[in-house]
Amino acid sequence: MAAGADADVSEARIGERFRWAVSSLRSPTTERQRELRRVVALCFPFLALLTFSGIFPLTEMFRISFSESRLTTEGFTLEYYSQLVTDPYYRTIAVNTLWFAAATTVASIAVAVPVAHSLEKYDLPGKSVILTVLSFPNSLPGIVAAFMIIVLFGNTGIVTNFIAALSGQSPIDLAMATSVVGLFFAYLYSMIPRALLLLRGTYAEVNTDAEEAARSLGASPLRTFWYVTLPQIKPGLIGACILVFRTALAIFGTILILKSLLVWTLQIDREIAQGFNIAQASAMATVWFAFVFLFTLLALRYTSAEVSI
Repeated sequence: MAAGADADVSEARIGERFRWAVSSLRSPTTERQRELRRVVALCFPFLALLTFSGIFPLTEMFRISFSESRLTTEGFTLEYYSQLVTDPYYRTIAVNTLWFAAATTVASIAVAVPVAHSLEKYDLPGKSVILTVLSFPNSLPGIVAAFMIIVLFGNTGIVTNFIAALSGQSPIDLAMATSVVGLFFAYLYSMIPRALLLLRGTYAEVNTDAEEAARSLGASPLRTFWYVTLPQIKPGLIGACILVFRTALAIFGTILILKSLLVWTLQIDREIAQGFNIAQASAMATVWFAFVFLFTLLALRYTSAEVSI
């Protein structure tokens, strides 16, 4: 009886708080209530977009992934999730996706850090033009990036034919646009600008006085970067890794054209387009969403801890 009474009291309090919140938004009487209404009004477009473009589709996708029927939501089964775990084919796809995204992330950050360092530390001529050129790939879809790789490294590609003319080998033997190496370059073309723009903002907050003090005490440029600059840009570095890794996991247009490696997003397309297996595709999409969400959540918590330190 006591537990039931406590539950009734809790429900009454929740209802009272809800009515108070609605009343405050409708007719605010204090500055705090007026501020709350402004926040809700500003966030409403995003909340509406999140609801109709995010929550509803994800909920339906989740329901379909447990459906016994491929075409309608009927019954309940774990068959499609079990297949993702037990079938070596899907395990191979998962491994391909993770190692290729990780390799792309490491390579992109390795290129973006020295470029961001040079752009912020040195007075380069034509810096605005350089930044425009370096950031331009952000405005291009993955399909365009894939086409550019074909133009450069395909059977009739510019680089392929140039190397063939110098070496005397056949362009067909040298072409690598549709190989894993060509796909890797296509990913880098899209990933490096993203990491670069984020790291440039981080470099703007670096304490240059500490760097100058280290140099005046005899530290080499490399030691200064390692012991003074790197700890300061570490949160931005982690943020760039998160952004690049997530983007690499989600790329579809580039892999759809080059098709040199079977990854998660391409397999989802195959399940729908070739097998018309909506339930299996929904299970794969649900696993992908859960992995990316949890990865981002944990990584951002680690980034917050680094910032607080």
